[in-house]
Amino acid sequence: MSSLFSPIKIRNTELKNRIAVSPMCQYSSIDGAPTDWHLVHLGSRAVGGAGLILTEATAVSPEGRISPDDAGIWNDEQANAYKRITSFIKSQNAVPGIQLAHAGRKASTHSPWKGNGAVNIENGGWKTLAPSPIPFAENFPYPQEMTEEDIKLVIGQFGKAANRSIEAGFEVIELHFAHGYLIHEFYSPVSNHREDNYSESLENRCRLAIEIAKSVRGLIPDAIPLFARISCTDWTEGGWDIDQSVQLAKWLKDVGVDLIDCSSGGNVPKAKIPAAPGYQIPFSERIKKESGILTGGVGLITTAEQAEEIISSGRADIVLMARQMLREPYFALNAAKKLNADLKDFPGQYLRAR
Repeated sequence: MSSLFSPIKIRNTELKNRIAVSPMCQYSSIDGAPTDWHLVHLGSRAVGGAGLILTEATAVSPEGRISPDDAGIWNDEQANAYKRITSFIKSQNAVPGIQLAHAGRKASTHSPWKGNGAVNIENGGWKTLAPSPIPFAENFPYPQEMTEEDIKLVIGQFGKAANRSIEAGFEVIELHFAHGYLIHEFYSPVSNHREDNYSESLENRCRLAIEIAKSVRGLIPDAIPLFARISCTDWTEGGWDIDQSVQLAKWLKDVGVDLIDCSSGGNVPKAKIPAAPGYQIPFSERIKKESGILTGGVGLITTAEQAEEIISSGRADIVLMARQMLREPYFALNAAKKLNADLKDFPGQYLRAR
């Protein structure tokens, strides 16, 4: 029996297999609302057999977007626009999940195919926020250091966005604490040079992540799983590392996070990342072993056999796939055939191709 195609129950939500579509920014929203592109993009991966379909980084406020074309869920119109998408995903016996995010100092930038660096105020950009007034790179916006009132506001925005996500039909919520965006900026010593209760010590730098997770956990139904994506290392000397990540995972588990989605990098421009197939799996393996929390493995997972080995060996509880899902939306259907897994809910419309 294939481990990759065994179900997993997290709280009251059961995933039919261990394959998740990783959040991937599409830069195709209008005023933060999803479009037909998102219905087709996410819906096709649900038809393709993945157990969990996660949306792209979805901003909790207008200034939390990476670009003006980013998705958001800070108002009811945006939440209502997601209902058609979540309904379709569920119709394919897949679970819809949303990743809630705030881009911090990496906000107000161009969509990748429209340019690079900062979008200025005159062209629709905005003032960015960060733990300290340190830009990510030379061509990025110069951020404003957040006050404690700003911090309280962001915590509240995550909570409101989580509630709207439930109303929109999402059944898993992931908090984006990785890739150099706002929460990662707080817990990494590279970007947090404050001198208050959110700085210096490990506990203080992790305080915002823990407060957001605790707030969201207290607002959403107990049956709903709560994930957190973290960057397990900055890949730079003196930066955030795996030892600190293990401790953060323990603290997040204590406030009700169910799974750590183990990624890395994003907070240091031009960091030397040893990218190779499965290069981040040692992070998910160690955090799972030392914190006792469920983990997701991500990073250049491209084959059925590779994904099967990660799950069967206990190195992660689910695998999250991005680029391979862009190349192969029906990865799960093809993987089931390769692994001789019994895929009982093969789409009826496609049976002639089975």
